[in-house]
Amino acid sequence: MLLADSLSIDGHHAPLLRPTSLVAPASELTIVSAPTQESRTALSLGLSARMKPDGGSVAWEADADISAVRHVSALVDSPEINEPEQHLRVKDLVAEDLALLPGPFWGTVSPARWLASHRLDHLANEWVDAIDAEDRLHLLASLSLQDSNVKLLVFDSPDRHDLADSDWVRILQSVAAGRRQPAVVAVVQRIPEEWDGRTAVAEQDNLPHPALETAAAAENASEPDADTTALDTTDRETDA
Repeated sequence: MLLADSLSIDGHHAPLLRPTSLVAPASELTIVSAPTQESRTALSLGLSARMKPDGGSVAWEADADISAVRHVSALVDSPEINEPEQHLRVKDLVAEDLALLPGPFWGTVSPARWLASHRLDHLANEWVDAIDAEDRLHLLASLSLQDSNVKLLVFDSPDRHDLADSDWVRILQSVAAGRRQPAVVAVVQRIPEEWDGRTAVAEQDNLPHPALETAAAAENASEPDADTTALDTTDRETDA
């Protein structure tokens, strides 16, 4: 599980991200809304531990060491950060990404074989910026999971492509529910109206607060039930 606790990132003249707290469990899709591209990218960088926070912390399974979080996380398709270069063909992008994986070079699978195993071989000679948005999302998610250490995927603005909300949500849900069951976070401009899963809002405290919930439950329990009160009053009137 990913835990961000009052995570904040400063800019040169103003905060890029004000304190944000949220949780993102494994095998689930968590959709987080942030109003500007600047804040979406800052939050994505912070959650994936690609940028050291100026305040608060980010932890994976209670380990708040930033290098440990970075080791298990992948930042996916972040604008002007690590989005694929437009001049690349898909097979060249795959070759570059596979070459960067940890481990011995001799153990790296060939781009052609990798594309075929993911049923994406029909895209091999296509330019990255020309492929269908759904294929792009599938491609980048699959490449991120090629690193066996990855347990968390943070998608920066998957809603910016020409893809219906229901489509990118479906794809990311399938990633979270896949064999690896990673935690999947989508940082977007707005949360889709039809989404009824886990959500959070940037620059807010989205953490559950058991103490407050317990107090509220106790207060509700101490209030007399309206039906019971009415029945008790009726009984006393009858006795009278």
